[in-house]
Amino acid sequence: MEKIREKSCVTIKDITEIGKYPFANDLPLVFLGELVNMPEHGIFIGKSGKSYWGFHIWDFRELTDDEV
Repeated sequence: MEKIREKSCVTIKDITEIGKYPFANDLPLVFLGELVNMPEHGIFIGKSGKSYWGFHIWDFRELTDDEV
């Protein structure tokens, strides 16, 4: 698994699964880091400013420079 850098813009790896996430209309997200008490789970901020936490970080990928 490729590690996501903190404070990077991310999106869902498998776009066909996007409907199962509560932030589907709030992408891209900013990855703030991994939760200390929940390894491999992260905290994210959507473009609306709303925070989302507890999602597996391996479900996300960093956006490329062209996507940002």
